[in-house]
Amino acid sequence: MRQESPSSRIRSLLQISGTVALAIVGTAAFSFANLPLPFLFGPMFACLAAALLGAPLKGIPPVSNLARTVLGVAVGASVTLEVIHQLPQMAGSAIFVPIYIAVIGLVGVPYFHKVCRFDLPTSYFAAMPGGLQDMVLFGKEAGGNVRILSLIHATRVLVIVTIVPAILIWAFDRPLDQPIGAPASELPWTELALMATAAIAGWKIAERVGLFGAAILGPLIVTAILSLTGIIEHRPPAEAILAAQFFIGIGIGVGYVGVSLAELRNVVFAGMVFVVILAILAAGVTEVVVLLGFANPIEGFLAFAPGGQAEMTVLAIVAGADLGFVVVHHLLRITLVIIGAPVFARLFRLR
Repeated sequence: MRQESPSSRIRSLLQISGTVALAIVGTAAFSFANLPLPFLFGPMFACLAAALLGAPLKGIPPVSNLARTVLGVAVGASVTLEVIHQLPQMAGSAIFVPIYIAVIGLVGVPYFHKVCRFDLPTSYFAAMPGGLQDMVLFGKEAGGNVRILSLIHATRVLVIVTIVPAILIWAFDRPLDQPIGAPASELPWTELALMATAAIAGWKIAERVGLFGAAILGPLIVTAILSLTGIIEHRPPAEAILAAQFFIGIGIGVGYVGVSLAELRNVVFAGMVFVVILAILAAGVTEVVVLLGFANPIEGFLAFAPGGQAEMTVLAIVAGADLGFVVVHHLLRITLVIIGAPVFARLFRLR
């Protein structure tokens, strides 16, 4: 492997430092303007605007993954015996998840293939509402266009994360001001140490065994065990969750670094239209689930909103929604998409 030259390392460090400084300015601006979720939206929109203007921003993937481990711990700490007892009650709404995915595929693949003129592998993996990294990886193996897939899924996450809070505030009259966690100074140091251990160990073990979404699912599983056995009784401290929001916001914004006008016009716009299609499908499924009495409106809405798992976890926390209900449905959606991805990747390669 070729080593990075000293000048390249210095340039990379300067780009990272500039990106973090810009994100801090965005956070401060959103806080000063009293806008919702300043630690998520401030970095996200500041980095997005700078990226579209051609600024040489650079993300920090290891730190972004570390931020995701915090959310995995937060979800795992919410897995209690009460949540386990509620799982059979979630079956009624969970059964709609595979139907939802199938409808998305039946609508999304023809849209990208026939209307947007993408090749078939790119169209399939652009339509599937899985994790960004997973869909890009499987799409690449199937011969899809990596750049198109990256931009389509980045656009899906960006738009969903932008409009969902607005809907929660204006349509559901739910302010996003629920406590995200107690300050670190109020939590037992033994639990803080156990959470940190669960985050790192869970992430690395899950990575070693090849578990998808290792940075979230590994810590989630380890922390859930600690929670169910009564060893952990609190979520991660508020400072950790705010830091997670900050770096996740940066990660979304820098996804548009280097985007050209042609890509904005053809790919990003196609992704935005697809988000409208997804929103209509999600609204339809949510309405059915709520009318059948399988979910409350806010939990149903968040459970079927096709955003990223990490981002939807943050929104569920700040909205005060039933985190267990929301996360179970997102995990099921992503699991089903991931299971199907290698099968379709193999089919496309054979073709």
